[in-house]
Amino acid sequence: MRVLFVSVNSSTGLSSSLSFVHAHIYSNFLKREVDVTILLPLDFDKSSVYPLLLFNDGQDFPALNLSETAARIQHAQEMRPMIIAGIHANHRRIDEYGTAIRADYAGRGAEAGATTSFVISELLPFLNEQYNVRLLGNAYAGFSLGGLMALDIAWNHSEQFSVAGIFSGSLWWRQKAIGDGYEDFDRIMHAQIRETAAPPRLKCWFQCGSNDENDDRDGDGVIDSVQDTLECIGEMERKGFVWNKDVFYTEVAGGEHNPSTWGQVMPQFLRWVSKVLD
Repeated sequence: MRVLFVSVNSSTGLSSSLSFVHAHIYSNFLKREVDVTILLPLDFDKSSVYPLLLFNDGQDFPALNLSETAARIQHAQEMRPMIIAGIHANHRRIDEYGTAIRADYAGRGAEAGATTSFVISELLPFLNEQYNVRLLGNAYAGFSLGGLMALDIAWNHSEQFSVAGIFSGSLWWRQKAIGDGYEDFDRIMHAQIRETAAPPRLKCWFQCGSNDENDDRDGDGVIDSVQDTLECIGEMERKGFVWNKDVFYTEVAGGEHNPSTWGQVMPQFLRWVSKVLD
């Protein structure tokens, strides 16, 4: 890994948005330059150690109004100081996000293992060196396929990421197509949770919108994204996770699969993260 370029916006104080840095990092694992947006907390002091809230799809920060939302909540002292960083995806997103354990039935997500290695072995050390981000006990979140990727990394690297946020997660991710005899046990993340002998210590926040999609593969009146999310939580409960203690669920009435809905619930999520991070 090498840092290619860093640009800085230096707004501070009572600004309506947080100071930010754009870093361009070459990843030896992904074999490409990775753009990362880094939001610095109010009164950032490099001599202090900060927890990290990492997001996939950092290119969507403007659409989420994330910088403005985080600044408002920090000004209100409803959020602890933390570094917020977002990994930008590119045209290879469908290959780089997924579950590291296996690709889906169409071969998508085949590079998810490389993304995991980038996050753990390249990005975290960079953020630690440059911004004094702690290496353990951080939070990881994402949207749609990025939410699945965040959960997968947190599940398998819970020392580094003890908190996960999954917004409209692609928990349908499966090893068999619907038309090829698909059954619910073909969902890859559900199976990984079910087959984990010693589940990690992890707190997870799941979100779905009631209009996240229209598909209802089993015709039970519950859209697939909600069903897949609730049944993923069910797998976790069977492993000992406790509802509203270890796993939390927010369903947005009329919410859709887009940054507008995710931005709507972002204040709630940021306050929750601030409370549950050790």
